[in-house]
Amino acid sequence: MEQTNRIMVLDDEAELRNMLQRFLTGHGFHVRTVADGKQLDRYLQREPYDLLVLDLMMEPEDGLSVCRRLRAEGQTMPILMLTAKGDPVDRVLGLETGADDYLAKPFLPDELVARIRALLRRQKMAAGDPTVTSQTLRFGDFEFDVGKQTLRRAGEPVEMHSAQMLLLHALGSSPNRAVSRDNLLARARGRDHNALDRSIDVQILRLRQILEEDPSKPRFVKTVWGVGYMLVAGVEA
Repeated sequence: MEQTNRIMVLDDEAELRNMLQRFLTGHGFHVRTVADGKQLDRYLQREPYDLLVLDLMMEPEDGLSVCRRLRAEGQTMPILMLTAKGDPVDRVLGLETGADDYLAKPFLPDELVARIRALLRRQKMAAGDPTVTSQTLRFGDFEFDVGKQTLRRAGEPVEMHSAQMLLLHALGSSPNRAVSRDNLLARARGRDHNALDRSIDVQILRLRQILEEDPSKPRFVKTVWGVGYMLVAGVEA
């Protein structure tokens, strides 16, 4: 049986909290509501949640501050920000502080559910576990043995720096599936890493310089906007 997604709602309006709890529960989610950032912190310390619905306009700590603080603490769950403001500047601020999506009040409840489900699908896709450990991948003239971590081009061995080989192995363990930057860092370096470390982008560029005829127009190591990267390859047993 598929596990019920756990949704946290932070809003300082009791009426809206109650409405969202009833509505989202009716759509199959397990919902917890809180009125401020301190309550949120207490619950997050006790158990994990799959997504946070966060109101922008609150006191004393507004939604932008809560979002910024959670991301600085390493919290990676998707955040859907709600606001009474429709100004695009507010949307940009919310996204820049770490929110994953934005919905202006008043909104249609069905749209909220659709956006929540889209974010959960994206999160599931980005956090997928490795699916290939011992197969051979083929892309262009390249042949990559995932288990042995060996790369050949037209039958000849390709020498690579260890950092690029680790990254290729991380991508090759889930071929044709998007893998988040954070997940790539975790697979390539272990769990002790900074989720905001942008060196993964540098390593992706270097990997493309090895694999791609034109790194600016990659055929094999694709960027999946809003998620991460994907290795496009044929899989052989």
